[in-house]
Amino acid sequence: MPEVRLRFAPSPTGYLHVGGARTALFNWLLARKEGGKFILRIEDTDVARSTQESVDAILDGMRWLGLDWDEGPFYQSDNFPLYKEFVEKLLAAGKAYKCYCTAEELESKRERALQEGRKPKYDGTCRELTGEQAGKPYVVRFRAPQDGVTGFDDLIKGRIAFNNEELDDLIIQRSDGTPTYNFVVVIDDATMGITTVIRGDDHVNNTPRQILLYEALGYPVPHFAHVPMILGADKTRLSKRHGATSVMAYRDMGFLPEAMVNYLVRLGWSYGDEEIFSRDDLVEKFSIENVGRSAGVFNPDKLLWLNAHYIKNGDPVRLAGLLVPFLAERGVDPATGPDLVAVVKTLQERARTMLELADGAVFYYRREFDYDEQAAAKFLKPEVAPLYEALLAKLAALSSFSHDGIEAAFKALCEEQVIKMGQIGPPVRIALCGGTTSPSIYEVMEVLGAAETQRRLERALTKLRG
Repeated sequence: MPEVRLRFAPSPTGYLHVGGARTALFNWLLARKEGGKFILRIEDTDVARSTQESVDAILDGMRWLGLDWDEGPFYQSDNFPLYKEFVEKLLAAGKAYKCYCTAEELESKRERALQEGRKPKYDGTCRELTGEQAGKPYVVRFRAPQDGVTGFDDLIKGRIAFNNEELDDLIIQRSDGTPTYNFVVVIDDATMGITTVIRGDDHVNNTPRQILLYEALGYPVPHFAHVPMILGADKTRLSKRHGATSVMAYRDMGFLPEAMVNYLVRLGWSYGDEEIFSRDDLVEKFSIENVGRSAGVFNPDKLLWLNAHYIKNGDPVRLAGLLVPFLAERGVDPATGPDLVAVVKTLQERARTMLELADGAVFYYRREFDYDEQAAAKFLKPEVAPLYEALLAKLAALSSFSHDGIEAAFKALCEEQVIKMGQIGPPVRIALCGGTTSPSIYEVMEVLGAAETQRRLERALTKLRG
């Protein structure tokens, strides 16, 4: 049985779009499930729009998602001599011909066809020409069959067929000698031995032309699977007006790659009612037959929910490492304060993004910070001072400054002072964190340590005394 070979072939004219990332993911998953090869090819024949910056952005996005490739990246721009060779083969075999019609002549033919209610396809003026027209510019056209049907069994959409009379003679080489997309993609896929092509369904209409080229060149036709597009909430094609569309923008917004992978694969693919999939789960369970035929609707809230799940259940050591650059953006060096892994453990239960995790961690590393004005006005009152003093005494007496010991100190304080936790908790939280929202007081104190906890309580006590 031949090796399964799939590819992702982006054009380097921008960032890695979430739609492209999903296509790459489907190809990667099928290659991994079948024990085949996943090939990365950069389709950079559009020299005017292709940039190295875009190539780097695509590669960074692939690496961030963990979509490692087995071969490549290959660049189409390196293959111009090969494309030229195949053009000459088709010309020599009479399967392609030179077309000398000018742009003005073609536009005139197009307008006339539209006026007469005909499809504006090329009328074959040069199809049967013999001899060269020396010095006159020309394009090279593929000599397509003019009758019959070209069809294929799409792995997602089912049987699709086109009448050949609807297909015109495709230009495979422009007048400047550069090859066209539909031609080079066939040459690349054929010579790379690609067995399955998974791509967006905006390519469906290209497929019959490409099939005819495979057959003319004597190469086996790969299986095709056309994935429905991704829509925004308004059911139009996903674009910047719906929010971020770049994969790396989601990284910068604090999303984890595993959440993005899980979310993208579920935009069109399903496995019963399951929502949460590890990478190993996906490799085991993915099948192209379970990709739906209807477009997926991008739901940022669902992605946020998944991200919260992966943060909550993530390895604190890994999360701490990922958190460092987000803290740096906030002017925080975690080496100057408590253990970052311990900090993460107190926050990951409620954080939905790495940005929220970073924002929540800042107070641990700020030696000086302002108190929330409304909270301070409500809870930092003179009668709290004796409670601070009593708490400081109890904490100083602890043999072990641990969660259990701290909790016991608070319980003893409440019993002796005949107060409820609601009377001492908020003012202590303000002293430690600056506001009334934070992880458990016991956890916060344990992470801050005895000395820093004491310093922050004494700072608040000094403020109360004026």
